[in-house]
Amino acid sequence: MAHKFEIKRNKADEFVAYFKYNGETIFWTEGYKSKASAINAIESIQKNGPVAPIEDNS
Repeated sequence: MAHKFEIKRNKADEFVAYFKYNGETIFWTEGYKSKASAINAIESIQKNGPVAPIEDNS
């Protein structure tokens, strides 16, 4: 699979969700105290991301 979400712990021992494409990190979330919160963030991105508008500020 070319793209995936990955949950890792940061230096502050928080859970962070990373979105990776072809092994490269595209974006990541803030740190969360619980893994469940990181999973909720992923689910929110999956639900709301496909319909998010594109804002061109160039």
